[in-house]
Amino acid sequence: MAGLFAVALGCGALVYAQIEGDRGVAPVASNGDFEVSGIEVNVAGKSADDARESGWREAQRKGWVKLWRQSKGGGGAPALSDSSLDAIVSAIVVEEEQIGPRRYVAKLGVLFDRARAGQILGIRGNRLRSAPMLVVPVMWSGGSAQVFENRTEWQRAWARFRTADSSVDYVRPTGGGSDSLLLNAGQVERRSRIWWRLILDQFGAADVITPVARLERQWPGGPILGKFTARFGPDNRYLDSFQLRVANSDGLDAMLDEAVKRFDVIYSGALARGALRPDSSLVIEDPNAKEEEETQETEETAEETEATTRETPGTAEPVPPPASAITVSVQVATPDAGAVTSAQGALRSVPGVASVNIGSVAVGGTSVMRVSYTGTIEGLSAALQSQGWQVQQGGNVLRISR
Repeated sequence: MAGLFAVALGCGALVYAQIEGDRGVAPVASNGDFEVSGIEVNVAGKSADDARESGWREAQRKGWVKLWRQSKGGGGAPALSDSSLDAIVSAIVVEEEQIGPRRYVAKLGVLFDRARAGQILGIRGNRLRSAPMLVVPVMWSGGSAQVFENRTEWQRAWARFRTADSSVDYVRPTGGGSDSLLLNAGQVERRSRIWWRLILDQFGAADVITPVARLERQWPGGPILGKFTARFGPDNRYLDSFQLRVANSDGLDAMLDEAVKRFDVIYSGALARGALRPDSSLVIEDPNAKEEEETQETEETAEETEATTRETPGTAEPVPPPASAITVSVQVATPDAGAVTSAQGALRSVPGVASVNIGSVAVGGTSVMRVSYTGTIEGLSAALQSQGWQVQQGGNVLRISR
């Protein structure tokens, strides 16, 4: 007994050692802001702070012109005052900067609020995106593969990537807690649909993408060759590959950022071709669902036939049967635990909603709720829009956001 207790204690300590420590890298906010990057400024001022403020204002002006040309395909942007630009700019991203006593030299990015800037640009509505895709960034370096066992440069690159303008809905785990146990290099080689279903449900995703980075250092402090492969699905299917090279470790972050952008192009292209559809074998089907659906259709047909038989010339139109309840899967972004409770309460307040059950919770990602609604999915979509939600519909799934 003492030996068994010691073994159990040792296993518990081993598992704790695998999840303890500060591993997680939280992704940047993936809101819908427009981003303009690579704006270079070189300005002077009365002091270092004055020069920096002048540089940021110049970046806003240049960023607005660049954003206008990108959205309109050229032409001159309407002149906006600095106060007007302050109202539509949500953030300044510092890519590189050098600060002197009276000079500021930097490369900056500007984030424009989508709602406010979109009104001026004439952009309305939201673009439909893919189903939620779980990102498992595998990095090979020094002959070993890592995902979330340690903080890797590859994980940081995916965390830095702003996904707002992508057509792919990336679900990026933070890498903390149990992520290092659930998502590892061995998991991407497994084919078990049952195990994948459990993991995808945990993160509120429909399928998985695996961007693989293999870093080869020619010699210590020398060039680094990156070999990148885009894979997709529980069968780890190959999509595309490419290579990048930098002179030394100083350029590693820039190379990985460029690699993430290329991966986004690859996955977006696969989505456009129809090659990024979720695997149907990952959907848990109810064996009684088809039988219930057929029974319901038979009853509805019988009711319609009876109503038609009762109709006679000169009489009033028959009263249609009451709408039946449907179950709709609703995906909602939940950046924190409070957002889950808030979204559930908001859905329950919609007229016609009978019940709201949580299917999966992904704090910091997309949670899934099953809503029982009396009516049609189009009616539920319209009801949510009337309460201020932004709604995207695909099949029997609604994706909502504020």
